[in-house]
Amino acid sequence: MLEKALTGSKKYWALLSLLGGIIVVGFFCYLKQLSFGLGITGMSRDVSWGLYIAQFTFLVGVAASAVMVVLPYYLHHYKLFGRITILGEFLAVASVTMCLSFIIADLGRPDRAFNVLLYPTPSSILFWDMVVLNGYLVLNIVIGWTVLAAERADVPPPKWVKPLIYLSIPWAVSIHTVTAFIYAGLPGRGFWLTAIMAPRFLASAFASGPALLILLGFIVRKFSKFDPGKEAFQTLAKIVTYAMLISIFFVLMELFTAFYSQIPEHMSHFQYLFFGLHGHTKLVPWMWSFVILAVGATFLLINPNTRKNEKTLALACVAVFVSLWIEKGLGLVVTGFIPSPLEEITEYTPTAPEVLITLGIWAIGFSILTVLYKIAVSIKEEVGS
Repeated sequence: MLEKALTGSKKYWALLSLLGGIIVVGFFCYLKQLSFGLGITGMSRDVSWGLYIAQFTFLVGVAASAVMVVLPYYLHHYKLFGRITILGEFLAVASVTMCLSFIIADLGRPDRAFNVLLYPTPSSILFWDMVVLNGYLVLNIVIGWTVLAAERADVPPPKWVKPLIYLSIPWAVSIHTVTAFIYAGLPGRGFWLTAIMAPRFLASAFASGPALLILLGFIVRKFSKFDPGKEAFQTLAKIVTYAMLISIFFVLMELFTAFYSQIPEHMSHFQYLFFGLHGHTKLVPWMWSFVILAVGATFLLINPNTRKNEKTLALACVAVFVSLWIEKGLGLVVTGFIPSPLEEITEYTPTAPEVLITLGIWAIGFSILTVLYKIAVSIKEEVGS
């Protein structure tokens, strides 16, 4: 099936060329970081996780969201998801690849990643994060490729793939749960020390991932003869609606707990986020953008008329994706360090090389996604004809 990726329209090759150019720029910046060290980034002693880990955290949720099409289709035989499930599985492959790439970028020295394998530490959450991420990547590659090959041959998928499909469902939940435990397991960081960190992660994942999948489905339908189905989009839109409502509810719960209890350590992080602290306000515009986008998207999704209109649905999905990228990326990760346990405020701003490396990794993910979608859509068109 790989031959399908080697043929395509001028737009297909133009997109790959554009993404390739971004990858090259990002790679040269990464070589500079590899030579100079992480001092080339905006991170510091006080803020040791920045843009890279923010992207990793957000994209784990996008990867986990594939379960929202896999579970209804394979476990409950919801046939309307039959045409879009492969798109969700391949989105998970690209997302996990980006997650792993951001971890490598954040390590500074990529050879240190092998220490997790050479010196396994089962008591470490990071060890289990490595296990679940790589396992989920392999599961989605094997399942997606095998099912697509069987569809092309017009035969049922082999029986051995069914247990893997069932295994991938709880595994999807595990990748974001374990990632949440990395934060919630750090008692020195009051902003992350909450029992609902994992539910917050899952709720935002089940909103942002399906929202992106809807947008990708619209793009696929526009530039090919393959239509994932209007009913599938509308069902996903309902999932996004409920998940977004739950995600907002969880954030409000955190705000109530912090300010009603009047615990200064918990309040200071939220004060910095939404109002600034001692004149430091770098994240305030970002967080109010999150509020506006989240509320606007929720209004468009709750209203049946705007949800069923594909133009306003696309607008709502963009707002959901961007708002949760802000809240779960920069807002969640960076604010855990500001203020520090010693009540020092060291603000964080990504540098140009850091941003270019980040864009390069996103380009790697979208290149993988473009190639995989090209193969999947070509097979779907071939079978349909």
